[in-house]
Amino acid sequence: MQIREISLQELDIAYELIKELRELSYDEFEDLVYDMRHREYKMFGLFERNVLLSYAGVVVQTNLYHKKHLYIDDLVTKTSSRSCGYGNEMLEYLEDYAKIFQCRHMVLSSGFTRESAHRFYEQHGFSKQSFLFLKTL
Repeated sequence: MQIREISLQELDIAYELIKELRELSYDEFEDLVYDMRHREYKMFGLFERNVLLSYAGVVVQTNLYHKKHLYIDDLVTKTSSRSCGYGNEMLEYLEDYAKIFQCRHMVLSSGFTRESAHRFYEQHGFSKQSFLFLKTL
């Protein structure tokens, strides 16, 4: 097993997994990843035998509420590989990554219907802190 940064040349591999989490065409995914580069969006993958089993898209950022923190934009483990410890490994890796950058917190947002994901996050020390409000324009 290996966790490493995913390069822009590997977007096709990342897309195959991220589409289990997000409803995006490949072109949308590619455009968004390129647009997020200014935020220093990093893509990490957990690979076993060159197969991507878990994906995380993250950004180190600072705001007044969370101070310096690691924001986890995307976190998904291949459906057929869930409950095998890959998500645990990825979160541990992300925690170490956040500590290297002296982050005070790890932050993520998760949809209302993802109750099993919420239990997973809570088992890993995350707590519900606020509501996310969204206005479509």
